[in-house]
Amino acid sequence: MEFFYNIDVSIFYFINKTIANTFFDKLFVLITTQENWYLTYIFLIYFLWTRHRLKGKAFVLILVLTITVSDQLSSQVIKEIFERIRPCHSLEDVRLLVHCGAGKSFPSSHSVNNFAFATLMSSFFTRYKLHFFIIASLIAISRVYVGVHYPADVLFGAFLGLAIGYVFVLIFKNLTNLEFYKKFESKIES
Repeated sequence: MEFFYNIDVSIFYFINKTIANTFFDKLFVLITTQENWYLTYIFLIYFLWTRHRLKGKAFVLILVLTITVSDQLSSQVIKEIFERIRPCHSLEDVRLLVHCGAGKSFPSSHSVNNFAFATLMSSFFTRYKLHFFIIASLIAISRVYVGVHYPADVLFGAFLGLAIGYVFVLIFKNLTNLEFYKKFESKIES
């Protein structure tokens, strides 16, 4: 276990210190700050809700449920099981660019939530799949760069988010294939 921890810390310092520069400092603080994404989320939800009729409304509800489950599972269950202390509280010489926070480190909820979001959104907007996953990856990397998560936190968070997103993609596809949904949809559209 010590071997893997040492690799995790080495990669952390590489991302947090070795590749540090003023451009990345500004970029990754901008990317990692959740409030900076609110307008984008609101626009996407509004677009889905108004432009895609019943399917869009069902998708928005599944999306909200997905993020709620992913956030609660990572923050309230898994973090409490592992109780890993954030690098900004446990390592020396961390370049901390945002508030460290008192919460636990493993897994990164930013990573879990954004990969679940990317998985779900790419199932609906397949043309933009790569965009969603690039953004989720940049957000995950930003958590290490700004000093609040280890690489293993964001890597596990990405895998967990992918799994949760995939489960909800299946739920959405099964829901929209049910006969009562199809009948209801045809009544609304006619």
